[in-house]
Amino acid sequence: MTPHHRCNMPDHTHGADGSERRVGVEIELSGLSYDALVEHSGRLLDGTPELKSRYVTSLQTDAGTFTIELDSDPIKDLDLADKRLPEAVREFGTHAMDVIDFAAEKIVPLEIVGPPLAFYRLDLVENLMDELRELGAVGSREAIYYAFGLQLNPELPDLEPDTIVRYLQAFAALYDWLKSRHQIDISRKFTTYIEPWSSRYTEKLMADDYAPDIKTLMSDYLHYNPTRNKALDLLPLFAHLDAELLAEYVDDPRIKSRPTLHYRLPDCDIDNPDWHFSSVWNDWVILEQVANHREHLAELRHEFLAARKFSLHNLTHSWEETTAHWLQERGYV
Repeated sequence: MTPHHRCNMPDHTHGADGSERRVGVEIELSGLSYDALVEHSGRLLDGTPELKSRYVTSLQTDAGTFTIELDSDPIKDLDLADKRLPEAVREFGTHAMDVIDFAAEKIVPLEIVGPPLAFYRLDLVENLMDELRELGAVGSREAIYYAFGLQLNPELPDLEPDTIVRYLQAFAALYDWLKSRHQIDISRKFTTYIEPWSSRYTEKLMADDYAPDIKTLMSDYLHYNPTRNKALDLLPLFAHLDAELLAEYVDDPRIKSRPTLHYRLPDCDIDNPDWHFSSVWNDWVILEQVANHREHLAELRHEFLAARKFSLHNLTHSWEETTAHWLQERGYV
């Protein structure tokens, strides 16, 4: 692949312990058959494919193990050729599975799940997405029933409550701006996957005196947002920090413990020639920069609170417009 270096870097590329920060990337797409996606991805990533189970293949690369799968557990687990079934069912099953495979690849997203990558290696994802576009991959805009996402799982610089709160405050303030930047496709807007946080929680989060410990931070969030289906999902992080406390609010086996945020807002618009993975990543970097510039974050937080009050400015300007102007004035965009 020809390298394209378009992924910006935040100021904090290393954690408090000196290790490189990493980010996992999950991409949903269609337009290619499962076998074709495995073949092309293996070639483009210089990886060795290994079939793990039906519709699940791992790719061993020098950057780590990528997984390519059909994003539907019932279809992945379906095996009509199981020797425990009657012979007549197994004979029928061979033909049935061909039909199921064809239909599934038309309406169920294929997913590429990347390993935790050091930030400086994200051009690997950028180049892969550009190459797959040229090979016919399509995203959410292709059909009304597509709701394909691009998800980021960035490690935090550290797990101190003050750091986590700053990232959450930056996200709450920038949510409308980020949503407008990502031009969320109508198919994603109709889903519940990317809901904003409860407004009552956001009011608590943005208060001047909000300085919780970890348990209070978790309890506050989970009281108002006890679900994975948020544009910035904190449940994997909370499972890592205190699984017992999380279990008091949410019982969901899909939650995977990891010391990362789970950014679910962007859709995958891979067949749009003006869309690139770096467009999504670079907007996340802006959030990182705001979160780690305390004076700017305090200023934006106060602007956010002021926007909730009755005024002529608020009647004539949306918060998204105010945010965009603020970011431009301070050199973020």
